[in-house]
Amino acid sequence: MDVMPEEPELSVAEFRAKMADVLNDAAVRGQITFITNRGRRVAAVVPVPIAEEHLGDRPT
Repeated sequence: MDVMPEEPELSVAEFRAKMADVLNDAAVRGQITFITNRGRRVAAVVPVPIAEEHLGDRPT
């Protein structure tokens, strides 16, 4: 049985330092990365196809 690795979490400061890599990982590898502030998830970087699937037919 394959176990999916947990999505990485980065603090806002870590995200600032690694933003190019995080965006590349989302675009190329399909990686989701959660951004935290004081240990609480506040945002996520997700690949575009996942975001578009989530939004569905919502008007833009």
